[in-house]
Amino acid sequence: MLIAGFPAGSFQTNCYVVAPAAGEECVIVDPGQDAVPGLDDLLREHRLKPVAVVLTHGHIDHVWSVAPVCGARDVPAWIHPEDRDLLSDPAKGFGVTSAQLFGGIKLSEPDDVRELSDGAVLDLAGLRIRVDHTPGHTRGSVTFGLTEEKVLFSGDLLFAGSIGRTDLPGGDFPTILRSLASTVERLPDETVVLPGHGPQTTIGRERATNPYLAEATPPAGPARGI
Repeated sequence: MLIAGFPAGSFQTNCYVVAPAAGEECVIVDPGQDAVPGLDDLLREHRLKPVAVVLTHGHIDHVWSVAPVCGARDVPAWIHPEDRDLLSDPAKGFGVTSAQLFGGIKLSEPDDVRELSDGAVLDLAGLRIRVDHTPGHTRGSVTFGLTEEKVLFSGDLLFAGSIGRTDLPGGDFPTILRSLASTVERLPDETVVLPGHGPQTTIGRERATNPYLAEATPPAGPARGI
């Protein structure tokens, strides 16, 4: 198993490539702002051929580069239907108009967009990727699990020591707590968590130290980040 990644753009959103091994097909997870050069470097270094882009949710810091990445490689993008509209209208994720968002930035859907469903298993690049719908940060947030390898791409559901913000349109604090609980309770402690921002962690470490998994949960989610 080969997993490599880097923090992309000013948001420092983690973009990952996943493959059975070097020199094989791969899947790209969350190509955010200015991700193309870093992705090109990783693909060249490990001699990888992308077959799909999978998106944990539709916020602009996770999907900024999805159309150029998919277009250049002629591959589909997978996203949950609840967040699909954010691909072409990212301002909806912030409750502003397009003209107010980053000087009127315009994004577009890739030519081939496919919709994720809860509990689906994607067979891509020789990998079996489990999809779980985990709303709360956005309505269409999902996680991607490599069950046999005990790896979870958590998007902005779960960070090391924290969780995703819930004060943007589509966010809801009680909902993200339910998604968090259902995710954590089914995974073993040794599961490696690769989040959308910040360092990797493990389910066991988060069970022991994350205040949002404690018995006395904070009364509200964090209001920072994207």
